[in-house]
Amino acid sequence: MKYDIRQLFVMLILLFVLAIIIIVSFTVGRYFIPVDDLLRYLFGEGYTDENLPVLIMNIRLPRILIAVLAGGALSVSGVVYQGLFRNPMVSPDILGVSAGAGLGAAVAILLSTGLVVVQVSAFAAGLLAVFMSLSVSRLLGLNHDRILMLVLSGMIVGALFNASIMLMKYMADSESKLPEITFWLMGSFTNVTMHEIKYILPIVLLSLIPLLLNAWKLNILSFGDEEARTLGIDTLRLRFISIICASLLTASVVSVTGIIGWVGLIIPHFARFIVGPDHRLLIPASFLTGASLLLLVDDLSRSVSSLEIPLGVITSLIGAPLFFIVLRMTRKKVW
Repeated sequence: MKYDIRQLFVMLILLFVLAIIIIVSFTVGRYFIPVDDLLRYLFGEGYTDENLPVLIMNIRLPRILIAVLAGGALSVSGVVYQGLFRNPMVSPDILGVSAGAGLGAAVAILLSTGLVVVQVSAFAAGLLAVFMSLSVSRLLGLNHDRILMLVLSGMIVGALFNASIMLMKYMADSESKLPEITFWLMGSFTNVTMHEIKYILPIVLLSLIPLLLNAWKLNILSFGDEEARTLGIDTLRLRFISIICASLLTASVVSVTGIIGWVGLIIPHFARFIVGPDHRLLIPASFLTGASLLLLVDDLSRSVSSLEIPLGVITSLIGAPLFFIVLRMTRKKVW
């Protein structure tokens, strides 16, 4: 694989921007940390604030890591789904993974289980929704367009799971369970610790590796199934592996953070505008860009108000106008 100087320069800029935002994220919040104090703590040159170790290692660091993982994973998942379905309007929840995770979490919260059970239930239900979509599309798509059947199957499964979520909310205690379910569905990094990151990090990394290795095949698949098969690519196998990996990315982060919309839809367009449609560059560029965006969103959520604003609220407020801008910028070459 050959890169030109411009592509390498763009990737370095994206990495540099992410590094700057990470440093800023350590300092901002209701408890402000000056940059010089942060550097003294990180390099062991002596610091006077006794709160820094707990604040940095137990509160700020887990939030920064989960923001990077969640933003990157959702963005890469969006890129993969848009490439597989050859549709720029596709997002990571196209096969119902977010709705499934939401139902799993709602059921666990309604049963008064612990946080770990809520996260495991959300992860398992998210994957269940994807496998249900694949199964339904296989039943319906024998004599139809496979891609269209996958999209329609995802709509069916997503509608069923969303209806079930509404039923769980209707059954929930309005004083305690309903607010808890509602807050989880809006997305937040509040309860994330290094313990959760330790479990989802391997899933994210193991899911990214096959996608990066098959990135060149996704480029060929964009020309159509017949052309890809002519060049020796097993399109069914490629789609299955890519869908499973993308779904694992989404389910792993959503199970911990709750539902965060727009990131997986917007960032692929923005990254495609920067580095072009080549998935070998588009996947890492989307990861870096998505991580940067969600870090900024988290900084806003815990800084602009005395009460932490759910991430889903901010991503929706920012996402809609940003999506309009991106489409305006790329209107002559959206796909």
